[in-house]
Amino acid sequence: MVTPIRGRHRPVAAAALLLAAALPLTACGTPRARVAEAPSPFTAARPTHGASPHAEPAGGAPHENENKAGRRPGEMSPAGAKDAKKQAARIEPVLKRLWKHHTWDPRSVRAALLRLGYKEQRTGPKGERLGGTLIVREMDARFVTDHYVRPEGALIGLRVHADACVTAFVQKTNYQVTTNGPYPEHGCFEPPFAH
Repeated sequence: MVTPIRGRHRPVAAAALLLAAALPLTACGTPRARVAEAPSPFTAARPTHGASPHAEPAGGAPHENENKAGRRPGEMSPAGAKDAKKQAARIEPVLKRLWKHHTWDPRSVRAALLRLGYKEQRTGPKGERLGGTLIVREMDARFVTDHYVRPEGALIGLRVHADACVTAFVQKTNYQVTTNGPYPEHGCFEPPFAH
């Protein structure tokens, strides 16, 4: 049994009932019209004069794109990408062999890659590159529960060209070889976090 609606809300309630009754009558496969929702009294009104000057276009936090710019690799030229793939194909079988033999410490990984003819990268006192293209180092520390843990394994960065890198790792659970452009502040390695 339907209870009659009394009082001054009657026209609004009647319109809502008509709308609710009409929606199920739409045939299957027929496009349905979108119904705009009425603003809730419990949400703040949205400004109608345009987006906030502090919000990102995709709805992200203010300045999110700027803050994460350092975590995006640079673009590789077609020639750089091609050469990086060639070098990745040379490195991958070496890392696979090391992984199968449970050898993933940086010293052993570095020695195996130097046998391919790469030179270890050297830097000057101000961080300037003095030569060489290969960096092999420990894995980045990770925060676990309430402290940092440095997993066993090695990170590999090979500068193929100014705009192209091979980045790899080998650890107990797996290994991986990828190509990417260099990061603005960290060369071939992805920075651990944005500032």
